[in-house]
Amino acid sequence: MTDRTRDLHYMTLALCLAAKGQGTTSPNPMVGAVVVKQGRIVGQGFHLRPGTPHAEILALQRAGTQARGATLYVTLEPCCHLKKRTPPCVPEVLRSGIRRVVIAMLDPNPAVKGKGTAALRRAGLSVMVGVARPEAENLNKAYCHWMKTGRPYVTLKAGMTLDGQLATASGESQWITGKKSREEVHRLRGEVDAVLVGLGTVLADDPSLTARVGSDLNTLASRQPLRIVLDSRLRTPLKAKVLALQDKAKTMIATTIGAPAVRRSALQKNGIEVLIVPAVDGQVSLPALLKELGRRGITSLLLEGGGEVNASMLKAKLIDHVRLYMAPLLLGGQNAKGVIGGESPARLAGAIALQDVVTRFVGNDVVVEGEL
Repeated sequence: MTDRTRDLHYMTLALCLAAKGQGTTSPNPMVGAVVVKQGRIVGQGFHLRPGTPHAEILALQRAGTQARGATLYVTLEPCCHLKKRTPPCVPEVLRSGIRRVVIAMLDPNPAVKGKGTAALRRAGLSVMVGVARPEAENLNKAYCHWMKTGRPYVTLKAGMTLDGQLATASGESQWITGKKSREEVHRLRGEVDAVLVGLGTVLADDPSLTARVGSDLNTLASRQPLRIVLDSRLRTPLKAKVLALQDKAKTMIATTIGAPAVRRSALQKNGIEVLIVPAVDGQVSLPALLKELGRRGITSLLLEGGGEVNASMLKAKLIDHVRLYMAPLLLGGQNAKGVIGGESPARLAGAIALQDVVTRFVGNDVVVEGEL
């Protein structure tokens, strides 16, 4: 086994460990670490949630005195700043006696980027950066996007027919896709920080927007996303399912200053957060909303809106990823509800192209996803 192959092998293991923090580490990144000495793993760990030890610390603790002279493989550059809940990792790496550090990617956080590796090198350690970097960046693409833009990474998700319809002309949509697709969507909800819909979806479908598990999807998952409703005039019914279960799944309604104060008061009395967002043409400013969500540490958002909300988010260039679940059905007609509302471009040059497209089967449904 060559040195390069060996490094890639142990970094792949570290990435697998990091992925165990999916859905729990936000707004922190997912990180995994492995300590190797003389070809043997002597310590490993992954970051679980904010406020708990970082992956490097756990791996070094488990390695103990065997860390001296060993190699540390870590999926993200070790931190060196104090503006966080836990102590910086670089001093602990130095104290452990580690001789070599292999890092998949630099931390995009300006407080860390390049500083951790520089500190390790100044102390005389051998440092290599870039092993399995694409895989590490993909694992933490929401965190990287949030650090770069200040906004959450947004995935547009839709269940649709093969001819691109979300619902019939009467609004019926439950259920276009199969059970396996719905199970996957519930897992996805449990992994993101927030789920967003428009008022139209609430009025038409009355969704709960919770993450659920079990054979009948009736049991609440241990982790729930923040449920967000776009409602410029606060017309969400007080008995809507999205407002229930506030002790287990919080709801925020994004509205404008023009919404009736009496409606705001009624919602707040029911434990619902009402967020006043700047308005554009009487509607919630989507860029302003996403900036505020990012400021609150929301790094990933699942858009489950209707066609008009989807169109508005696309027009504002706020969608980062698209995931479409296509059932083997055809609705046809001009008055069914399409995935993307608004006006169609006059020419094909106005079409939005997906990059890095992947297709797969989930049950009888076909999933197509890609980056924007």
